[in-house]
Amino acid sequence: MKSSNVNKYQFWRHDNKPIELWSNKVINEKISYIHNNPVEEELVFHPEDYVYSSARDYSGEKGLLEVTVIKQ
Repeated sequence: MKSSNVNKYQFWRHDNKPIELWSNKVINEKISYIHNNPVEEELVFHPEDYVYSSARDYSGEKGLLEVTVIKQ
């Protein structure tokens, strides 16, 4: 889908569906989804292997980016 204000390239999709993070269950589902995307795309074998993933912080390692780990 192309927006009228985009002339050449568009980085994001205009049809995204924001999801309210209203419970711990929903938050954990979304964190898991984000962490497992690089595995599903076969970029890495384990979520914590993806350099920019917060999965490193959740596995006890220190990632490259500053992350606040949400305790479950």
